[in-house]
Amino acid sequence: METLKYFLPQVWFVILALFLFLYVMLDGFDLGVGILSITSSDEKRRGILMTSLSNIWDANETWLVLMAGGLFGAFPLAYGTILTALYIPIFLMVFGFTFRGVAFEFRELSNRKIFWNLAFGIGSFTAALGQGFALGAVLEGIRVDEAGHFIGTTWDWLSIPAVLVALTLIQGYVLIGSTYLVWKTTGELQQTHYKTAKIAAWTTLLGAIFITISTPIFYESVRSRLFQQPLVYIFAVIPVLGIWLIWQLLNSLNRKEERAPFVWTILLFLLTFIGLGLIVFPYIIPTQITIYQAAADPSSLVIMLIFIGFLIPVMLFYNLYQYIVFQGKVTGGEYGE
Repeated sequence: METLKYFLPQVWFVILALFLFLYVMLDGFDLGVGILSITSSDEKRRGILMTSLSNIWDANETWLVLMAGGLFGAFPLAYGTILTALYIPIFLMVFGFTFRGVAFEFRELSNRKIFWNLAFGIGSFTAALGQGFALGAVLEGIRVDEAGHFIGTTWDWLSIPAVLVALTLIQGYVLIGSTYLVWKTTGELQQTHYKTAKIAAWTTLLGAIFITISTPIFYESVRSRLFQQPLVYIFAVIPVLGIWLIWQLLNSLNRKEERAPFVWTILLFLLTFIGLGLIVFPYIIPTQITIYQAAADPSSLVIMLIFIGFLIPVMLFYNLYQYIVFQGKVTGGEYGE
């Protein structure tokens, strides 16, 4: 039983990290395309952007729902504390999701689409902003008492480092959205997003460099973690790999490749997640509550693991099948026309 109490929280930490990565990777380009839709020069282009998402975007958000449910079941203490501490950023995210969801459906039926176009773009930006603030606040740490209950203030999540993380995350979403559109579009629209992808690659790199330098300065707990043996060698390699991936991404964009930029961007997101996971582990509420303190009863974790174990391959197969079916180019603005 002691082995299970030690092993099962680690398994669920990895599972939740997987859910979060799949969500950010899949819904990230949804949000990026939504933000980019604000800059579209005409209705036909905007229609193509919307069409590229119309058959896949609902399924992408399923991973976030699954992650929230998994967090509630596996680490109920963390679920309650995080939602209390990050009430406003989570509200912004949910409001953005609702706004963009309504806009997506209403735009199709509207004769005057300008309001719903703006609503979809603003909703995407708001959702991404809320996620960025939440991530920044988690990295900074949530103030809790000895029992793990939140004792901070309503605005603890708002800080200069959190703003920086939020803006960098938005740039990352614009990057993956741009590379997705390079893959899915043709002609002049594709050339436009080659350019937006290059700009977003540079702005994301600058934001990542600034975060990498400033994080050890602002956060003492992260600083001690970064220079801990033997993790210091891993953390020294991650920025080098990140710069190499950005270099490969920019080269693929310069060569006008279509799918490679999207793949390089996914690898860049994966590297970032590995780095964040190493910084946070074994805490579920950095740097106060560990996964072992917040974990549910082992019997509950085992039962959840059995059901989730069946569900994960089904969802992965569905997502993969969906992308295979709709893998072709989007060449017209049929959506909402």
